[in-house]
Amino acid sequence: MPVHWRRTFAIVLRQLYLLRGSTARILPLFGWVAIDMVLWGFMSRYLNSLTAARFNFVPALLGAVLLWDFFIRIMQGVTMTFFEDVWSRNFLNIFATPLSVSEYVAGLVLSSMLTSSVGLCAMLALATLVFGLPFFVYGSVIVPFLLVLFLSGIALGVFATGLVLWQGPAAEWFIWPIPAFLSPFAAVFYPLSTLPRWMQFISHVLPQSYVFENLRAVVAGRAPSLSALLVGILLALAEIVLAGWFFVRIFRRAVRSGLIARYSAETLS
Repeated sequence: MPVHWRRTFAIVLRQLYLLRGSTARILPLFGWVAIDMVLWGFMSRYLNSLTAARFNFVPALLGAVLLWDFFIRIMQGVTMTFFEDVWSRNFLNIFATPLSVSEYVAGLVLSSMLTSSVGLCAMLALATLVFGLPFFVYGSVIVPFLLVLFLSGIALGVFATGLVLWQGPAAEWFIWPIPAFLSPFAAVFYPLSTLPRWMQFISHVLPQSYVFENLRAVVAGRAPSLSALLVGILLALAEIVLAGWFFVRIFRRAVRSGLIARYSAETLS
């Protein structure tokens, strides 16, 4: 189905109007980011003082926090745009227009790119200016790092919106903890080798784990594994395909059953 980008940009424009008219929506783009950077920035400084500068924890820990927060912001950028339509009971109105499912999902993705890029710039500025994060240490490999996290964040966000569409608005409380559940398996702050074997098996299926393993390798002065990053990209692309298939199937089921006509902020029944 062809995507008419003017309709897609209408979804993005609506999100911009919502942000422009509400300070409460703008502050979370910076607030939680600032808290994470300050907390882990001072933690990195404290650990540096304990190791007598034998190892610099700033690019290892603070860099990991920055990348993980970027992944979370990408996912939440998709889900929050969807939730705005749920909370305002506007979901049915949107699909009473010629807007297609693919155009709507593309609008969610573009809105996520907009909000997450603002958060990423804020994180970079705070981590670099206040805590001296040597961003150049990562080199050009930061591009595939961000690509893997971006693709996997989009996939998780689309899957989460499909889950809420399937189970109802109350299911949003299952969505917020998902990044916390994934973080131990993604090995954000420690090598995969520290995990039990059964957890390592799950980690190898998560594209994020390939990013953070390579991040630690770069910080330690070793060359990143390009083949591992390629595996991460392929896994993230596969996740996007599966998430898109899941969302479309749930949407069509809601249309066929008539549940979409009764979609409200309280219940689907």
